[in-house]
Amino acid sequence: MSAPSPTPTPLQIGLVLFPKVTQLDFTGPLQVFSSLPGAQVHLVWKRIEPVTSDSVLMLTPTTTFADCPQLDVICVPGGFGTDDMINDEEMLAFLRKQAPGAKYITSVCTGSLVLGAAGLLKGYRAATHWTAMDFLSAFGAIPTRTRVCVDRNRVTGGGVTAGIDFALTLVSLLHDRRTAETIQLRLEYNPAPPFNSGSPDTAPPEVLAFMKDRIAPAQIRRGEMIDRAAARLA
Repeated sequence: MSAPSPTPTPLQIGLVLFPKVTQLDFTGPLQVFSSLPGAQVHLVWKRIEPVTSDSVLMLTPTTTFADCPQLDVICVPGGFGTDDMINDEEMLAFLRKQAPGAKYITSVCTGSLVLGAAGLLKGYRAATHWTAMDFLSAFGAIPTRTRVCVDRNRVTGGGVTAGIDFALTLVSLLHDRRTAETIQLRLEYNPAPPFNSGSPDTAPPEVLAFMKDRIAPAQIRRGEMIDRAAARLA
C-alpha cells in the first residue's frame, strides 16, 4: 500500500498594510491573489489593529511582522503613507528580513519607494506612480515608465489601477498564463475608461497642470523624506 501524497505547501503571499495606504493599491491585487489556487494571503502590519486607509475604509491585518511566516511573495502597496514608511525602521527591517527567502519582491504604486528605502531595488528596473518616478533613482533603482516592470525577481506596478495588471502578471509567473487569464475572466477585468486622462502623457494639459499644482506641497514633503531615507541607506 503506497503512502499518501504529501499535502502541497500553500504559496505564502503577504500584502503589507500601513496608515494612509491607498486601498485600491492592495485590494486589486488581493482580489487576484485570493483567486489563486493553493495560495494563502496575509495582510501584514506591526499589530493586529485596524489600519486607516486613504479613504473611509478601515483595514484589519491578519498577522503581525513578528508572527508572519516566511513569504513567497512580498507586496508593498502605495499611498501617502509611504512617505512615512520609507523612514520606518520596523517596516524596513521586516522587508529586509523577508527578502532573502522570498521568490518575488514586489510593489504597487509608491510602494516601490519603500522597497527602495529598504535597499531592495538597487540596480533593478522599477515602476511606480508617475508622480514618484523621479524619486526612485535616489535608492539606486532604474525608473521605468510602464504599467508592470519585471526585473529578475522584482515585479513592480505603476500607479493604483496598475495593481491588477501587476497581480495578473505575477500569477502568470507563479503559475502560468492560462491561470492568469482565467482569473482575469472571472473578474471581468476588461477596462474601457470613459476618458483618456489616466496618464500624464495623455491627460489634457490643463488637467495635468491642475494636478501638478495640487500635489506640489506633497511633492516637496516627499522629497525631504526621500533625502532622509537615502542618506540613512547610504
